[in-house]
Amino acid sequence: MSDVTGGATGVADAPAAAPGKASSRRRFATSWPAAVSWVFLAAIVLTALAGPLLVAADPVRQTSAALLPFGSPGHLLGTDDLGRDELARLVHGARPLLLVAFASTALAAAVGTGTGLLAGYAGGVVEQVLMRAVDLALAFPSILLVILLVAAAGPGTTSLVVGVGISLAPGLARLARALTARETARDYVVAARLGGTRTPRVLLQEILPNIAGPMVAQVVMTLSVAAGFAAGLSYLGLGIQPPTPDWGYMVQAGQEFLYSAPRLVVLPAALTLLSVVACNFVGDDLRDALDPKGTA
Repeated sequence: MSDVTGGATGVADAPAAAPGKASSRRRFATSWPAAVSWVFLAAIVLTALAGPLLVAADPVRQTSAALLPFGSPGHLLGTDDLGRDELARLVHGARPLLLVAFASTALAAAVGTGTGLLAGYAGGVVEQVLMRAVDLALAFPSILLVILLVAAAGPGTTSLVVGVGISLAPGLARLARALTARETARDYVVAARLGGTRTPRVLLQEILPNIAGPMVAQVVMTLSVAAGFAAGLSYLGLGIQPPTPDWGYMVQAGQEFLYSAPRLVVLPAALTLLSVVACNFVGDDLRDALDPKGTA
């Protein structure tokens, strides 16, 4: 009798411990790098959305006042070699970069998660075919694959979004397949399948919510890679085309004046680097908060 009582007590105590553990894991920004990263990313997004309304200067308007230094009247951060306001170009340059980064990440998440869900759930020949295609894509370095796709389609925002999105999808597909295969073997999925639940409903209503935590974290970290690719390709002339202000192209255009006016290179390069690093810290924070199966 004592064994049964003890066993019952142990079973009763287990559910009480689980919510506490889950709730502790759902705390965000538990370290100062994560907190700073959340604030920085929020500031960048707000700047991209509302900044152009607050900066009156036209980022593409050329004047005769070229290479004005910091603090010049009417130009807080000076002007570039064509007399364009540097602050306005930095503020307006955040929007196209974030647009490409978010759009390409959304495309990669949709393609990669969909492929991984189908492969992990179906198994057999379907899984083999899909994952061999994923392995083939992963055999190419991501940056090389992006350059090939964008160069083939021609420079521009649309080709940049598609190229970056497709090149980043295979990594998400492998993670989604592994998570889906794990969940497919669990009792709740087996019960749903035996109960006659259709495959799309099992995937979307049963499996997807249970793999959302680690997938969201990985998608956020993919966002940083997408932003880096977007800026890098703009630097190479394959991304967002001038005269649209873009941080990557601003670095390329300003490198000629690296010694005489280093701000033309340092400011956009620093903003791009900090955005990429912040996305990585935010992704780590999301992974720790949203994945209750993670290690302590």
